Amino acid sequence: MAFRDGPFENLKVPLAWTAAVTVVVGIVAAVMLLLADRRHSAADQLEPARAAFEAGAGTAGGVLAAPVRWSGGAIDYVKGYFFAVSENRRLRHELVEMRAWRDEALALKNVNARYEQMLGVQTEPPVPMATGRAITDARGPFARSRLLNVGGVKGVRIGNPVLSEHGVVGRIAGISPGISRMVLLTDVASRVPVLIERTDARAMLTGDGSRSPRLDYVRGVGSVQAGDRVLTSGDGGGFPRGLPVGVVAKGVDGSWRVKLYSDRSAIDYVRVLLFQDFGQLADQNALNAPPLASLSTAPPPSPAQAAAIQDVATRRAAAAAAAAERVRAANAAPPPVASAPPASTTTAPAQPAAQPAAAPDGGAG
Repeated sequence: MAFRDGPFENLKVPLAWTAAVTVVVGIVAAVMLLLADRRHSAADQLEPARAAFEAGAGTAGGVLAAPVRWSGGAIDYVKGYFFAVSENRRLRHELVEMRAWRDEALALKNVNARYEQMLGVQTEPPVPMATGRAITDARGPFARSRLLNVGGVKGVRIGNPVLSEHGVVGRIAGISPGISRMVLLTDVASRVPVLIERTDARAMLTGDGSRSPRLDYVRGVGSVQAGDRVLTSGDGGGFPRGLPVGVVAKGVDGSWRVKLYSDRSAIDYVRVLLFQDFGQLADQNALNAPPLASLSTAPPPSPAQAAAIQDVATRRAAAAAAAAERVRAANAAPPPVASAPPASTTTAPAQPAAQPAAAPDGGAG
């Protein structure tokens, strides 16, 4: 049965009376709140009523605030969900961008590490160097050469050795003001005098187009073993002595070959050793300096050393004076006189002395 079909279907409440009742109830509630906030002795009499009102108001406020809290929590949850979706999209987009930056950072890190290793390449004694980069690679059945972005402007000359951060790469075969051509150790035209570090045996490193050049003209029986370290020997004046080249290994054809240190990484950044001859390694005027030329710069002796030197000099002078006095005394003394033999009255002893003189005449006759 609907509400309008009940006993209250004809009940009519005027709007003015409803508003008046609402206003009265509000005024009463306001008066009670004002009485509850009063701070004098009369408030003690209303303490039970105020406590009851506050308890009822708190319960009603909690009941009325619960839907508000629930709706606020639901709204926050929905907002957080949609915000998480948009945040996830934004983070994915940033991740894609950061991957590109990461790859670029790793590439720059590798380049910086290569530069640091190249700057660490030093020779003893120091020789000027020019740093460059390989810009093209010329390959063929036997040819192995590259073009470098350094040339005669940087002081590069034909024959200069070329080093990577690991060891010898090749040598310069042609130059222009800004470009130079480098022939690798594996080229068939490459010939480098080397030595075996363990035995100091000499050999010739000959390129044949393969990745491991061949050791020819090895001097000495048993002077080479697998694993021996190979260095430049400096013979002929083309390369300084002691530059690292590679490690000896046995080839499939039974010949001794060298695994190059330069094969450990790509040959892109190199240093050209501005080396022409061994006259660069030392100052010729310094080598031709007179002997003991630096003795004039000796520091003066200390007082104790000066006293000791003076004492020794005095003793030597006294000894020399005593020796001279002895020599002078020996020269001034008269020579000793020899005693004469006693005279004899007979002439018999004088005759034997004349006989030897007549013997030659008789023999001659």
